[in-house]
Amino acid sequence: MPPPSLRDCAILVAEDEYFLAEDLRSELVDAGAIIVGPVASLAAGFAASEGAGRIDGALLDVDLNGEAVFPLADALEGRQVPFLFTTGYDATAIPGRFDHVVRCEKPFDVDGVIRALSRAIFFE
Repeated sequence: MPPPSLRDCAILVAEDEYFLAEDLRSELVDAGAIIVGPVASLAAGFAASEGAGRIDGALLDVDLNGEAVFPLADALEGRQVPFLFTTGYDATAIPGRFDHVVRCEKPFDVDGVIRALSRAIFFE
């Protein structure tokens, strides 16, 4: 089953693993998304999110080169931007204030991540 369309949705990708970031970027483009990033650091994530003007959703790796992504998640939540966490860590690594956020464990199925992101954007 093909992933849902994210046609014209601006998606921030914050991922420090180059090959995974490129795979996500490619699959999101195939789903019609406009990519913001990918970025590999917290500072780059803030710069990209502020410079993009519009962000419809985001995929956030919990650990960006040793920095926790949670300040960026807080900023996106403040802007009412839906996002998912992508991580190799278990749920205990994520603060309780984000219990409502979908966590995609690595390794993950990219199509499944795109479907979850689409649900977060269009149905929540």
